Amino acid sequence: MGKYDKLLLQILRGASDANIPFDDLCQLLHRLGFEERTRGSHHIFRKQGIEEKINLQRDSNKAKVYQVRQVRTIILKYNLGG
Repeated sequence: MGKYDKLLLQILRGASDANIPFDDLCQLLHRLGFEERTRGSHHIFRKQGIEEKINLQRDSNKAKVYQVRQVRTIILKYNLGG
């Protein structure tokens, strides 16, 4: 099992939302087909066929907890986890 497969499982489990590295979360979204646009400290991810846009910000080197929850909701809603 690869690094991003493990990260995806960690996000889907929801047990450690406060411990998701920001850069790893961004890379996971790239692997899931999202395109990134950066405006200041905001990293905005969009994907064709998905209504919601994902707006991420750093919290030190981690992703913010509520944003990890939003990513999990979108992954589950659109069945992006495979």
